[in-house]
Amino acid sequence: MAGREWRMLGFRVLGPTGLLRDGHAETLSGRLQRTLLAMLLSRADRPVPVDVLTEGLWPDQQDPRVEQKLQIHVHRLRRTLGEPDRLSYVPAGYRLRVRPGELDAERFESLVAEALGIARREPRRAIAALQEALELWGGTPFRDTDVPILTDWANRLTECRLTAVEALYQARLARGEDAAVIGELTDLVRAHPFREQLHGLLMTALHRAGRRADALAAYRTARKALVTELGLEPGPELRALEQRILTGEPARPDDTGAAQVPPPAQLPVNVRGFVGREAELAELDRLLSVAAPAVVSAVAGTAGVGKTALAVRWAHRVRERFPDGQLYVDLRGYGPDQPVSPEDALAGFLRALGVDGAAVPPDPAERAARFRTLVDRRRVLIVLDNARTVEQVRPLLPGSSSCFVLVTSRDSLAGLVAREGAHRIGLDLLTVRDARGLLHELLGDRVAAEPEAADLLIERCARLPLALRIAAELIRSQPARAIAELADELAHQRDALDLLDIDSDPQTAVRSVFSWSYRRLDPAVARMFRLIGVHPGHDMDAYTVAALAGSGLRETRRALDTLLRAHLIDQISGGRYQPHDLLRAYAAELASDIDGAGEREAALARLLRHYLCTASAAMDAVAPDDYVPRPRAPESGCPTPAFPAYGDAFRWLDAERANLLEVTRYGDGMFVTDMSQTIWRYLDVGGYHDEAALLHTRALDVARERADTLAEAHARRALGLAMNRMGRNDEVIAHLTWALAVYQRAGQELLHAATLSVLGNVYSKRGDLHEAERHFERALALTSRSGNWQLTAVSSTNLARNLLSLGRHEEALRRLDDAVTLSRSNGSKPLECNALCVLAEVCAHLGRDEEAFDHARRSLALARETRYRASEGDALRVLGLLHRQRGDDEQAIRHLDEALAILRNVNVTLSSAKSLNALGAAHASAGRPAEAIRCYGDALAMAAKADHRVQLAHAHAGIAETHAALGEHEPARSHWQQALRSYDALDLPDPAARVRARLAGLPAEPENPDAAARG
Repeated sequence: MAGREWRMLGFRVLGPTGLLRDGHAETLSGRLQRTLLAMLLSRADRPVPVDVLTEGLWPDQQDPRVEQKLQIHVHRLRRTLGEPDRLSYVPAGYRLRVRPGELDAERFESLVAEALGIARREPRRAIAALQEALELWGGTPFRDTDVPILTDWANRLTECRLTAVEALYQARLARGEDAAVIGELTDLVRAHPFREQLHGLLMTALHRAGRRADALAAYRTARKALVTELGLEPGPELRALEQRILTGEPARPDDTGAAQVPPPAQLPVNVRGFVGREAELAELDRLLSVAAPAVVSAVAGTAGVGKTALAVRWAHRVRERFPDGQLYVDLRGYGPDQPVSPEDALAGFLRALGVDGAAVPPDPAERAARFRTLVDRRRVLIVLDNARTVEQVRPLLPGSSSCFVLVTSRDSLAGLVAREGAHRIGLDLLTVRDARGLLHELLGDRVAAEPEAADLLIERCARLPLALRIAAELIRSQPARAIAELADELAHQRDALDLLDIDSDPQTAVRSVFSWSYRRLDPAVARMFRLIGVHPGHDMDAYTVAALAGSGLRETRRALDTLLRAHLIDQISGGRYQPHDLLRAYAAELASDIDGAGEREAALARLLRHYLCTASAAMDAVAPDDYVPRPRAPESGCPTPAFPAYGDAFRWLDAERANLLEVTRYGDGMFVTDMSQTIWRYLDVGGYHDEAALLHTRALDVARERADTLAEAHARRALGLAMNRMGRNDEVIAHLTWALAVYQRAGQELLHAATLSVLGNVYSKRGDLHEAERHFERALALTSRSGNWQLTAVSSTNLARNLLSLGRHEEALRRLDDAVTLSRSNGSKPLECNALCVLAEVCAHLGRDEEAFDHARRSLALARETRYRASEGDALRVLGLLHRQRGDDEQAIRHLDEALAILRNVNVTLSSAKSLNALGAAHASAGRPAEAIRCYGDALAMAAKADHRVQLAHAHAGIAETHAALGEHEPARSHWQQALRSYDALDLPDPAARVRARLAGLPAEPENPDAAARG
């Protein structure tokens, strides 16, 4: 198996040492040989590119001889295998041939897939296959390696094992083994508390065994785990099972609480009036018949050439050959929208395949592995539409040849062809014959009646399907006029707009057709379409369009409906609108040609007022009592959305975030300053630190240009906060010290105190804990005079966190009691969330574990409710610490992994370093020293780069402890000595004393033989 051993080619790979072949041991020469063999096995019978192998073996080396080194290791492996022909070089890389049944991992997955296919019909056979598969399992796969393709394989195997375990117990229940499995399921639920299917199986077993009360208690246990740890209610299947038990309904034969999920059918509606493309469709049909993974790029064509139409048409034609479902996603690779990230696309696919939302892994690699497991051996068609890059596509590729992937893109996606063996289909303009066929489909006999005019129209539309469809729609809307008349009109319009088809550019013809459609609009609607081109950002809602046009909401909605019917704008999810990227460019050209500069500037001014006014209203809902007063927002003069609740405001800010940043390029200095001071808290709470740094840097630049020192201080304070989150300490101190001097001279006590508190955090992160304490105390002294409760709560929490680092837990507790009381009595959930998280950690140090768990869970729930991503990561980190203190290392690791994923995503370096150190301790406790040292090493690198000196010392101490446990005294001594120097420099006597004790317990350091010789 891929953990402790693999079986292949008649021999076994025995852990870290070697091969057993025909009863004789063969030695593998170290880590590189083992890793090389593992990577080749992970893609058995397929070429593994040279660059993939070299990157996996030597990830950080820039050695020009790296390929020669690979050849040496391949030669050694061939010799060790004893069958050199099995490992060959082909143009796409090295390929290791493996016969059916020779690889345990392959056998394992094959048995699981076979069992899942017959489980409902033949549970006895399924049980036998699953038990045989699970007997092959040899532990956590590749636990000592850090190679991406091996990590993916390991994640897929681990998820496959859990799926097999669930299927085994489901089959045993189907066989009537109710009482026999209760104890085993109880242990499994304890080990995997977030897998709802295991909870459902246990509830069913208890219910069938006549233990109704215990079954209901099992549901309560499941709900408590999901709500307290994840902030989510159980899924509908588990709730329905509980209801049936409550009402005394007899247990069903197949009642396990597992979802009966229908195969996904996500294809868009089939294309009307599709003609031609016979060669491309035939090529796709041929590829479908090939018994190998097929990734097809049907893309090498311009916008509007019909890539999506071809993909959707073919997908509908062959959907019956994919009984396990059809998945579809528009990756939005081209156009104003942000492209869909691979992790978001995977989340959608997993939910479509029946994974409950709470069970979707947070880590992108885990999502990809879970997806590959779910579609393995299943006949699934996957359409990835409008991809921009290879990196956007790769995580969405299955590992099984039973699936077929069809990708469309304007890019050639050469990387997919080179590395994954994708087959590219270039899509050219329609032939004249097919273009005539399309017009006939759309216009019927009118084409036959005017063949020459139809050919002229085809020429004018450059044989692009998009242009021909728009032209046909306009012709249908004017039945009294001839095609020739409209074709001539189109030609004249091209001349008038200077849109001649120069160098056979198909996009110029598209613009000509757009103009023809545009000229039929009512003047007010036409004006609105033009002004949409003035919008500098991305998609927009009806309120934004109303602001651009200076019109009422009802009038705006009617105009948008007209534009939708005319195919000049698209409606996307969330009630938002966007034109095709070519139409956006065309609208902007029209606005430049027709609307005067004054009108365009007025539209932009209305847009900026709308965004600033609405952002201010949203912040009133998100942070109603902010301790830093926001600038007074201008009157919009146009309709604005209402925000009855926190979530409504946060959703608007999320939807408009990219636009809010983009429009600051176009506003004057005061607008940039006001936007920076208005949404800084949202950007901080949401973890959008890169965006915050960009916005506040712009505000700083304009403040300097205007020589406005107070505005410059505001920008530096906000920028310092963002950089503080990102670990850029030296820059932070410079910005905050400058701002501090300005606030002090200006008598701005509140802002002076706020800046002192942030500066205190910076010193605390650097390990200057006593200097940090002085800053927090000064901030609290100023806020006590002003009576500002928010800043008092913030500074008290910051001081308590610093006191925790100093080991002064009782003092920290008193400060936190004040902070929690102030936050809770004033209804500030974000501040309460932050204070509770620190309080949980303090209680843990004082041995008050139950209180600590309660505070941490409440903090996590509040963080998720308020979308405070950094606090969510911190709360999960503390829960991980608490589980480790209880001895539940695996639960601790799960929480810490989730915390780390969030904290890295929002770029909070200090908490990320803390999580890595905690992960190292948990892995060491769980008996995985190599993984522990890797985590400590990552913490060491992060802490050193961001100057987090306390965490740097903790990382050295953790590495030393792990080496000492392995009996490796010299590396332990070296790291403890480095930790001790850091603790002494930081004036932390307690950890320093612990390290001295550990050093004293080591065997005496060996004498230096050179020194002895000199003596």
